[in-house]
Amino acid sequence: MSMFGAAAAAVLISMLLVLVRAFRGPTVFDRILAINSFGTLTVLLIAVHGYFAGRPEFLDLALVYALINFIGTIAVTRFVRFQKYGRIDATDSNHGDI
Repeated sequence: MSMFGAAAAAVLISMLLVLVRAFRGPTVFDRILAINSFGTLTVLLIAVHGYFAGRPEFLDLALVYALINFIGTIAVTRFVRFQKYGRIDATDSNHGDI
């Protein structure tokens, strides 16, 4: 097995384990962290492939994907954390008033 095969296999096994964590939970924040880790491992896989294929431009793609992964994780975490503030409580007597 080549070095690329070994490195890619290790990253893919890690990605599989992270997906198991994403599906099992137990909390929504564990799932968000698992999906963020999956994105990070995807960046690593792109970088490893670019290195062994002799294509340094893949590192640019990996960096762009890392930025999108970071911004997406922050956005989803903020949405989950603050979504309760946008809801109207049924016990609130002023829910019809503006």
